[in-house]
Amino acid sequence: MREEILSIPAVTARFLDASRDTLAAAGAKLREKDPPFLASIARGSSDHVSAFLKYSSELTAGIPVASLGPSVASIYGVTLKLGSAATLSISQSGKSPDIVSMTKAASESGALTIAITNVINSDLANASDFPIDILAGPERSVAATKSFVSSAVAGLALIGHWTEDKQLLAAIDALPTALEKAVDCDWSPFATTLKDENSLFVLGRGPSLAISNEVALKFKETSAVHAESYSAAEVMHGPKAIVGKGFPVLVLAARDAAEDSIIESANRLAEQGAAVFVTSAKPSKATAVPFVATSHPLTDPLALLVSFYAFVEAFARSRGLNPDEPPHLRKVTETI
Repeated sequence: MREEILSIPAVTARFLDASRDTLAAAGAKLREKDPPFLASIARGSSDHVSAFLKYSSELTAGIPVASLGPSVASIYGVTLKLGSAATLSISQSGKSPDIVSMTKAASESGALTIAITNVINSDLANASDFPIDILAGPERSVAATKSFVSSAVAGLALIGHWTEDKQLLAAIDALPTALEKAVDCDWSPFATTLKDENSLFVLGRGPSLAISNEVALKFKETSAVHAESYSAAEVMHGPKAIVGKGFPVLVLAARDAAEDSIIESANRLAEQGAAVFVTSAKPSKATAVPFVATSHPLTDPLALLVSFYAFVEAFARSRGLNPDEPPHLRKVTETI
Protein backbone atom coordinates (compact mmCIF):
# COMPACT_ATOMS: atom_id res chain seq x y z
CA MET A 1 0.00 0.00 0.00
CA ARG A 2 2.82 2.40 0.85
CA GLU A 3 4.52 1.79 -2.49
CA GLU A 4 1.29 2.42 -4.35
CA ILE A 5 0.62 5.65 -2.44
CA LEU A 6 4.10 6.91 -3.28
CA SER A 7 3.49 6.08 -6.95
CA ILE A 8 0.33 8.20 -7.24
CA PRO A 9 2.02 11.37 -8.61
CA ALA A 10 3.84 9.41 -11.33
CA VAL A 11 0.75 7.34 -12.17
CA THR A 12 -1.29 10.53 -12.50
CA ALA A 13 1.31 12.11 -14.79
CA ARG A 14 1.45 8.99 -16.96
CA PHE A 15 -2.31 8.89 -17.34
CA LEU A 16 -2.56 12.56 -18.28
CA ASP A 17 0.23 12.29 -20.84
CA ALA A 18 -1.21 9.18 -22.53
CA SER A 19 -4.94 9.88 -22.44
CA ARG A 20 -5.50 13.39 -23.78
CA ASP A 21 -6.87 12.24 -27.15
CA THR A 22 -9.25 9.72 -25.57
CA LEU A 23 -10.52 12.26 -23.04
CA ALA A 24 -10.95 14.94 -25.70
CA ALA A 25 -12.92 12.54 -27.92
CA ALA A 26 -15.19 11.48 -25.05
CA GLY A 27 -15.68 15.11 -24.04
CA ALA A 28 -16.65 16.02 -27.60
CA LYS A 29 -19.15 13.15 -27.68
CA LEU A 30 -20.70 14.42 -24.45
CA ARG A 31 -21.10 17.88 -25.99
CA GLU A 32 -22.73 16.29 -29.03
CA LYS A 33 -25.08 14.18 -26.88
CA ASP A 34 -25.84 17.16 -24.61
CA PRO A 35 -27.43 14.94 -21.92
CA PRO A 36 -29.89 16.54 -19.48
CA PHE A 37 -28.33 14.40 -16.74
CA LEU A 38 -25.58 11.88 -16.10
CA ALA A 39 -26.00 8.57 -14.30
CA SER A 40 -23.20 6.88 -12.37
CA ILE A 41 -22.78 3.12 -11.97
CA ALA A 42 -20.32 1.96 -9.30
CA ARG A 43 -19.79 0.34 -5.91
CA GLY A 44 -17.38 0.72 -3.00
CA SER A 45 -14.48 3.12 -3.48
CA SER A 46 -15.53 3.59 -7.09
CA ASP A 47 -18.90 4.87 -5.89
CA HIS A 48 -17.05 7.47 -3.83
CA VAL A 49 -15.30 8.53 -7.04
CA SER A 50 -18.77 8.83 -8.58
CA ALA A 51 -19.90 11.08 -5.74
CA PHE A 52 -16.86 13.28 -6.26
CA LEU A 53 -17.63 13.51 -9.98
CA LYS A 54 -21.29 14.24 -9.22
CA TYR A 55 -20.28 17.43 -7.45
CA SER A 56 -17.72 18.18 -10.16
CA SER A 57 -20.30 17.89 -12.94
CA GLU A 58 -22.95 19.86 -11.10
CA LEU A 59 -20.54 22.66 -10.14
CA THR A 60 -18.95 23.03 -13.59
CA ALA A 61 -21.37 21.80 -16.26
CA GLY A 62 -24.56 22.44 -14.30
CA ILE A 63 -25.63 18.90 -15.18
CA PRO A 64 -27.13 16.79 -12.37
CA VAL A 65 -25.84 13.30 -11.68
CA ALA A 66 -27.94 10.39 -10.40
CA SER A 67 -26.42 7.31 -8.79
CA LEU A 68 -28.00 4.16 -10.21
CA GLY A 69 -28.46 1.01 -8.16
CA PRO A 70 -26.75 -1.73 -10.21
CA SER A 71 -29.13 -4.35 -8.79
CA VAL A 72 -32.02 -2.66 -10.63
CA ALA A 73 -30.73 -4.39 -13.78
CA SER A 74 -28.81 -7.39 -12.40
CA ILE A 75 -31.29 -8.61 -9.74
CA TYR A 76 -34.60 -6.97 -10.58
CA GLY A 77 -34.28 -7.08 -14.37
CA VAL A 78 -35.65 -3.56 -14.90
CA THR A 79 -34.52 -1.46 -17.86
CA LEU A 80 -34.38 2.22 -17.01
CA LYS A 81 -35.30 4.95 -19.49
CA LEU A 82 -31.82 6.39 -20.10
CA GLY A 83 -31.98 7.13 -23.82
CA SER A 84 -31.26 10.85 -23.43
CA ALA A 85 -28.62 10.39 -20.72
CA ALA A 86 -24.94 9.58 -20.51
CA THR A 87 -23.70 7.05 -17.98
CA LEU A 88 -20.38 6.85 -16.20
CA SER A 89 -19.41 3.37 -14.98
CA ILE A 90 -16.40 3.07 -12.69
CA SER A 91 -14.69 -0.18 -11.75
CA GLN A 92 -11.00 -0.87 -11.15
CA SER A 93 -11.30 -4.46 -12.35
CA GLY A 94 -14.12 -3.98 -14.85
CA LYS A 95 -15.39 -7.42 -13.80
CA SER A 96 -18.25 -6.98 -11.35
CA PRO A 97 -21.33 -8.54 -12.99
CA ASP A 98 -23.82 -6.01 -11.61
CA ILE A 99 -21.82 -3.02 -12.89
CA VAL A 100 -21.46 -4.65 -16.31
CA SER A 101 -25.14 -5.62 -16.39
CA MET A 102 -26.36 -2.10 -15.64
CA THR A 103 -23.96 -0.63 -18.21
CA LYS A 104 -25.24 -2.99 -20.88
CA ALA A 105 -28.84 -2.13 -19.98
CA ALA A 106 -28.05 1.59 -20.22
CA SER A 107 -26.46 1.10 -23.62
CA GLU A 108 -29.45 -0.87 -24.87
CA SER A 109 -31.76 1.95 -23.76
CA GLY A 110 -29.80 4.43 -25.90
CA ALA A 111 -27.51 6.06 -23.34
CA LEU A 112 -23.99 7.18 -24.16
CA THR A 113 -21.90 4.87 -21.96
CA ILE A 114 -18.47 5.83 -20.65
CA ALA A 115 -16.38 3.51 -18.49
CA ILE A 116 -13.41 4.31 -16.26
CA THR A 117 -11.40 1.16 -15.53
CA ASN A 118 -7.91 -0.17 -14.90
CA VAL A 119 -8.46 -3.15 -17.23
CA ILE A 120 -9.09 -2.02 -20.79
CA ASN A 121 -9.93 -5.51 -22.08
CA SER A 122 -12.53 -6.12 -19.35
CA ASP A 123 -16.22 -6.90 -19.74
CA LEU A 124 -17.08 -3.37 -18.60
CA ALA A 125 -14.79 -1.74 -21.15
CA ASN A 126 -16.20 -3.94 -23.91
CA ALA A 127 -19.77 -3.00 -22.92
CA SER A 128 -19.09 0.75 -23.11
CA ASP A 129 -19.00 3.27 -25.95
CA PHE A 130 -15.97 5.05 -24.49
CA PRO A 131 -13.73 2.97 -22.22
CA ILE A 132 -11.07 5.06 -20.45
CA ASP A 133 -8.01 3.17 -19.20
CA ILE A 134 -6.68 4.81 -16.03
CA LEU A 135 -3.27 3.18 -16.68
CA ALA A 136 -2.59 2.73 -12.97
CA GLY A 137 -0.90 -0.62 -13.43
CA PRO A 138 -1.55 -3.63 -11.19
CA GLU A 139 -2.78 -2.64 -7.75
CA ARG A 140 -1.68 -5.28 -5.22
CA SER A 141 -2.95 -3.62 -2.06
CA VAL A 142 -6.49 -4.65 -1.16
CA ALA A 143 -7.30 -1.06 -0.17
CA ALA A 144 -7.53 1.00 -3.36
CA THR A 145 -5.37 4.12 -3.45
CA LYS A 146 -3.71 4.84 -6.78
CA SER A 147 -6.69 3.46 -8.71
CA PHE A 148 -9.05 5.74 -6.76
CA VAL A 149 -7.02 8.86 -7.49
CA SER A 150 -6.51 7.86 -11.13
CA SER A 151 -10.24 7.25 -11.59
CA ALA A 152 -11.09 10.60 -10.01
CA VAL A 153 -8.53 12.39 -12.19
CA ALA A 154 -9.87 10.62 -15.29
CA GLY A 155 -13.44 11.67 -14.52
CA LEU A 156 -12.45 15.22 -13.65
CA ALA A 157 -10.39 15.54 -16.84
CA LEU A 158 -13.33 14.17 -18.82
CA ILE A 159 -15.53 16.90 -17.35
CA GLY A 160 -12.85 19.49 -18.15
CA HIS A 161 -12.76 18.43 -21.80
CA TRP A 162 -16.56 18.20 -21.97
CA THR A 163 -17.01 21.74 -20.67
CA GLU A 164 -13.81 23.02 -22.34
CA ASP A 165 -12.78 24.47 -18.99
CA LYS A 166 -9.19 25.58 -19.53
CA GLN A 167 -8.66 26.59 -15.91
CA LEU A 168 -9.72 23.18 -14.65
CA LEU A 169 -7.62 21.35 -17.24
CA ALA A 170 -4.57 23.42 -16.31
CA ALA A 171 -5.08 22.58 -12.63
CA ILE A 172 -5.33 18.89 -13.49
CA ASP A 173 -2.09 19.08 -15.47
CA ALA A 174 -0.40 20.59 -12.39
CA LEU A 175 -1.70 17.88 -10.05
CA PRO A 176 1.30 15.51 -10.12
CA THR A 177 3.53 18.17 -8.58
CA ALA A 178 0.94 18.99 -5.91
CA LEU A 179 0.43 15.30 -5.09
CA GLU A 180 4.17 14.80 -4.58
CA LYS A 181 4.03 17.47 -1.88
CA ALA A 182 0.81 16.09 -0.41
CA VAL A 183 2.38 12.71 0.36
CA ASP A 184 4.76 14.44 2.78
CA CYS A 185 2.14 16.27 4.88
CA ASP A 186 2.52 15.24 8.53
CA TRP A 187 -0.79 14.35 10.19
CA SER A 188 0.84 12.42 13.06
CA PRO A 189 -0.73 14.65 15.80
CA PHE A 190 -4.10 13.24 14.74
CA ALA A 191 -2.71 9.71 15.15
CA THR A 192 -1.88 10.53 18.76
CA THR A 193 -5.49 11.57 19.37
CA LEU A 194 -6.76 8.35 17.77
CA LYS A 195 -4.40 6.05 19.64
CA ASP A 196 -6.96 4.58 22.04
CA GLU A 197 -10.11 5.34 20.03
CA ASN A 198 -12.17 2.99 17.87
CA SER A 199 -14.69 5.46 16.45
CA LEU A 200 -14.56 8.86 14.78
CA PHE A 201 -16.36 11.24 12.44
CA VAL A 202 -14.97 12.39 9.11
CA LEU A 203 -16.53 15.56 7.74
CA GLY A 204 -16.58 17.36 4.42
CA ARG A 205 -18.91 19.35 2.24
CA GLY A 206 -19.40 19.45 -1.51
CA PRO A 207 -16.58 17.60 -3.31
CA SER A 208 -14.72 17.06 -0.03
CA LEU A 209 -17.75 15.19 1.35
CA ALA A 210 -17.25 12.58 -1.36
CA ILE A 211 -13.62 12.30 -0.28
CA SER A 212 -14.65 11.99 3.38
CA ASN A 213 -16.70 8.92 2.37
CA GLU A 214 -13.54 7.34 1.00
CA VAL A 215 -11.54 8.34 4.09
CA ALA A 216 -14.10 6.71 6.40
CA LEU A 217 -13.99 3.51 4.35
CA LYS A 218 -10.19 3.39 4.49
CA PHE A 219 -10.22 3.72 8.28
CA LYS A 220 -12.46 0.63 8.38
CA GLU A 221 -10.49 -1.34 5.78
CA THR A 222 -6.98 -0.72 7.08
CA SER A 223 -7.18 0.23 10.74
CA ALA A 224 -10.20 -1.53 12.28
CA VAL A 225 -11.62 1.85 13.25
CA HIS A 226 -15.31 2.64 12.89
CA ALA A 227 -15.47 5.92 10.99
CA GLU A 228 -18.62 7.67 9.84
CA SER A 229 -18.66 10.27 7.08
CA TYR A 230 -21.01 13.23 7.35
CA SER A 231 -21.64 16.54 5.73
CA ALA A 232 -20.26 19.30 7.94
CA ALA A 233 -23.79 20.74 7.84
CA GLU A 234 -25.66 17.48 8.51
CA VAL A 235 -23.47 16.55 11.49
CA MET A 236 -24.78 19.60 13.36
CA HIS A 237 -28.24 18.01 13.50
CA GLY A 238 -28.62 14.55 15.05
CA PRO A 239 -25.09 13.09 14.81
CA LYS A 240 -23.41 15.66 17.06
CA ALA A 241 -25.40 14.26 20.00
CA ILE A 242 -22.80 11.52 20.52
CA VAL A 243 -19.81 13.90 20.33
CA GLY A 244 -18.31 14.26 23.78
CA LYS A 245 -14.97 15.18 25.31
CA GLY A 246 -12.06 13.88 23.25
CA PHE A 247 -14.23 12.40 20.49
CA PRO A 248 -12.01 12.46 17.37
CA VAL A 249 -13.17 14.34 14.30
CA LEU A 250 -11.25 14.76 11.04
CA VAL A 251 -12.53 17.62 8.90
CA LEU A 252 -11.60 17.84 5.22
CA ALA A 253 -11.79 21.45 4.06
CA ALA A 254 -10.80 22.43 0.53
CA ARG A 255 -10.12 25.95 -0.67
CA ASP A 256 -13.63 26.47 -2.00
CA ALA A 257 -16.87 28.26 -1.24
CA ALA A 258 -17.74 25.82 1.55
CA GLU A 259 -14.54 26.29 3.57
CA ASP A 260 -15.89 28.93 5.96
CA SER A 261 -19.03 26.95 6.77
CA ILE A 262 -16.95 23.82 7.33
CA ILE A 263 -14.65 25.68 9.72
CA GLU A 264 -17.67 27.00 11.62
CA SER A 265 -18.84 23.41 12.21
CA ALA A 266 -15.34 22.31 13.19
CA ASN A 267 -15.03 25.08 15.76
CA ARG A 268 -18.45 24.35 17.22
CA LEU A 269 -17.63 20.66 17.67
CA ALA A 270 -14.32 21.61 19.28
CA GLU A 271 -16.21 23.87 21.72
CA GLN A 272 -18.37 20.83 22.51
CA GLY A 273 -15.20 19.02 23.65
CA ALA A 274 -14.33 17.04 20.52
CA ALA A 275 -10.73 16.60 19.37
CA VAL A 276 -11.17 18.22 15.96
CA PHE A 277 -8.45 18.33 13.31
CA VAL A 278 -9.06 20.27 10.10
CA THR A 279 -7.19 20.81 6.83
CA SER A 280 -7.34 24.58 6.94
CA ALA A 281 -5.39 27.54 8.26
CA LYS A 282 -8.58 29.20 9.47
CA PRO A 283 -9.81 27.34 12.59
CA SER A 284 -9.92 29.19 15.90
CA LYS A 285 -10.95 26.29 18.16
CA ALA A 286 -10.11 23.17 16.12
CA THR A 287 -6.53 22.07 15.38
CA ALA A 288 -5.09 22.79 11.93
CA VAL A 289 -3.24 20.04 10.05
CA PRO A 290 -0.98 20.64 7.06
CA PHE A 291 -2.40 20.54 3.54
CA VAL A 292 -1.37 21.27 -0.03
CA ALA A 293 -3.46 23.86 -1.84
CA THR A 294 -3.79 23.30 -5.57
CA SER A 295 -4.82 25.85 -8.16
CA HIS A 296 -8.48 24.81 -8.36
CA PRO A 297 -11.24 24.01 -5.81
CA LEU A 298 -11.97 20.66 -7.51
CA THR A 299 -8.38 19.42 -7.38
CA ASP A 300 -7.83 20.42 -3.74
CA PRO A 301 -9.75 17.41 -2.32
CA LEU A 302 -7.55 14.98 -4.23
CA ALA A 303 -4.43 16.41 -2.63
CA LEU A 304 -6.09 16.05 0.78
CA LEU A 305 -6.86 12.42 0.02
CA VAL A 306 -3.26 11.61 -0.87
CA SER A 307 -2.10 13.15 2.42
CA PHE A 308 -4.65 10.99 4.22
CA TYR A 309 -3.57 7.81 2.41
CA ALA A 310 0.01 8.34 3.60
CA PHE A 311 -1.31 8.94 7.12
CA VAL A 312 -3.65 5.96 7.36
CA GLU A 313 -1.12 3.44 6.06
CA ALA A 314 1.31 4.44 8.81
CA PHE A 315 -1.49 4.63 11.37
CA ALA A 316 -2.63 1.08 10.63
CA ARG A 317 0.89 -0.21 11.18
CA SER A 318 1.17 1.75 14.43
CA ARG A 319 -1.84 -0.26 15.66
CA GLY A 320 -0.07 -3.52 14.84
CA LEU A 321 -2.15 -4.14 11.72
CA ASN A 322 -1.05 -4.97 8.18
CA PRO A 323 -2.87 -2.60 5.80
CA ASP A 324 -1.79 -4.76 2.86
CA GLU A 325 -3.80 -7.73 4.12
CA PRO A 326 -6.94 -6.55 5.92
CA PRO A 327 -9.00 -9.43 7.35
CA HIS A 328 -12.09 -10.69 5.51
CA LEU A 329 -11.35 -8.64 2.36
CA ARG A 330 -9.97 -9.41 -1.08
CA LYS A 331 -8.91 -7.20 -3.95
CA VAL A 332 -11.73 -7.89 -6.40
CA THR A 333 -15.29 -8.23 -5.18
CA GLU A 334 -17.76 -9.42 -7.80
CA THR A 335 -21.36 -8.72 -6.80
CA ILE A 336 -24.44 -9.70 -8.76
